[in-house]
Amino acid sequence: MSKSLYLKLNQISEVHEKDVYLKDIAALYSDDPALLAKCLAVKVKKISSDRDHRYVGSVLDVIRLITQTDPSIQVENLGEKDFIIDYQKTKAPKIPWEWLKTGFVCVICFCGAAFAIMTFNNDASVTDVFGEIYRMVLGQEAGEFTVLELSYSIGLALGVILFFNHFCAWKVNTDPTPLEVEMRLYEDNISKTVIQNDGRKESGIDVD
Repeated sequence: MSKSLYLKLNQISEVHEKDVYLKDIAALYSDDPALLAKCLAVKVKKISSDRDHRYVGSVLDVIRLITQTDPSIQVENLGEKDFIIDYQKTKAPKIPWEWLKTGFVCVICFCGAAFAIMTFNNDASVTDVFGEIYRMVLGQEAGEFTVLELSYSIGLALGVILFFNHFCAWKVNTDPTPLEVEMRLYEDNISKTVIQNDGRKESGIDVD
């Protein structure tokens, strides 16, 4: 009598141990608790290298390992056909170094954004536009600094906060931020590229 097992592999799974088990890279379901426990303990890979590396695997290899455990198991794959095991050695946290990197990225982003805004303001002659609006509305020449510049600066800051939906630990709503969306797209593209490169069997000139 066949036993049903539902398998959902993650596209990429980060592991820190050299012995990688099925429970580390997939979600499983079966109405047989003993079968489920036995399948979760199936060893998928033994990593021999000590360096950080990404390993590509196939669902067919996983199904083969499961059926070797019990030939009567009927596996239903609901997840990825190819998957990545991202082996990362366990490292002690380096808090000062992490803060230093974060501060460096913040400074670079701040300077880059400031330069882009100033360049746009100069190209669009925002100062001249504000001066013309001030003269048309109040009938007098604007000084060096007016309420238009103040409201423009406050509105620009609020617009950035609302658009990126993030300020410190506070979020405007529960939607993912544009930066989170772009990072997920980037991670998906990286995973697909790693899988496709691993599947290339031909020799010769490649994209790199």
